[in-house]
Amino acid sequence: MTKSTTSTSTARKKRARKTTAEAAGTDQLVVDDIRDAVSQFKRERIIAAAVDCFYVHGYSNTTLESVADQLNVTKPFIYAHFKSKNMLLAEICSRGIKVSLAALNRIVTAPGSAMERMTIFSRDFMMAVLENQKPVAIYFREIKNLDPQDRDAINELRRDFDHKLVGLLDEGVAAGEFVLNDTRLAAHAIGGIASWSYVWFRPDGPAPARQVAEEMGRLMMAMLRPDPGAPRDSGRV
Repeated sequence: MTKSTTSTSTARKKRARKTTAEAAGTDQLVVDDIRDAVSQFKRERIIAAAVDCFYVHGYSNTTLESVADQLNVTKPFIYAHFKSKNMLLAEICSRGIKVSLAALNRIVTAPGSAMERMTIFSRDFMMAVLENQKPVAIYFREIKNLDPQDRDAINELRRDFDHKLVGLLDEGVAAGEFVLNDTRLAAHAIGGIASWSYVWFRPDGPAPARQVAEEMGRLMMAMLRPDPGAPRDSGRV
């Protein structure tokens, strides 16, 4: 066998080994993705069951055993994903602010005027709260039961939300699109309007969530655009 033939054969073997290794790596990635998806599915099942239990019976009157019973599983199934009931509470209580902040982050970086972006956000924000009505209710009811570090983490998300919303409102005021004396106060008002909907909204009520979100969004925007002929107080709260 010539030197040239030997070199060609060696190169082919290296390419074959590389192809095999790449294929094995791709297969492992697929396996890992499936494993992660299954794990996430299990976590979401646990969270959904816990939301129902906490919402109906309260955090103090709910045990991990009762959550497991609702799922027809054993407690070790839950412990594989959540080490304690309080960890589960923290995950549930953070859901409302996380989806609201995600909606705001999309708008902050989107093109368009402050008016256009705020119009979209007001509707999306309301929809995020309505779709997470039970987690939002659990947060307000059970905040006292959160571990201090979990409560601090959620409060930090809320501060980030407020800061970014104030920034968007400031843009609108600077552009002459909004008429506001105090954008910080306006941001708190908008947050309160949306958050308090967990008390009165009924999923089986006369108006579906999407319709409610649209109308509440219009009310929020009306607050930012008062009658230009109305007297304006130059003071700040």
